[in-house]
Amino acid sequence: MIRLVPFMLGAHEALVGPVVACLERTFGERVEVRDPGFDPAAALDERRGQYDSRRFLRLLLDDAHDAPRVLGMTGVDLFIPVLTFVFGEAQLGGRAAVVSTFRLRSEPYGIVSPPERLLERAMKEALHELGHTHGLVHCDLADCVMRSSTYVEDIDAKPARFCVDCARGVAPPGAASA
Repeated sequence: MIRLVPFMLGAHEALVGPVVACLERTFGERVEVRDPGFDPAAALDERRGQYDSRRFLRLLLDDAHDAPRVLGMTGVDLFIPVLTFVFGEAQLGGRAAVVSTFRLRSEPYGIVSPPERLLERAMKEALHELGHTHGLVHCDLADCVMRSSTYVEDIDAKPARFCVDCARGVAPPGAASA
């Protein structure tokens, strides 16, 4: 079971249902949607005007202590101290991940994109970050969602699926191997 915790999504609330469907289809697990049991403002770094993704991971873990995996989905700008921003973050081989739609939008980059592009990006980032919770590291293959993304164009270029090798790492227990 994966717990999806949407918070501070604003106009992007409509992304939750399609992301749930994508996760259930890909991971073969039920996805439970729950409101956060924490105050997201606790992760705000006022000096930067951004939210610390590591704090969100701790808040998600404390809140979802009974869930095997938890994915936070937010609309705020995320960072880690060594980077200006991140699209998301996850515990490698852990239980918690978070993704943000803030920098997945096209408008800040002056890019004209169809409305469904945000949904595609959100699904890819959710898959990518949950892949990390399964212990997957970045993949060098162009046709894998685990390929690293520095820019939204990198996200657009990769598929919303795992390569054969990475798919083995996220296969549900008891699934036949390829």
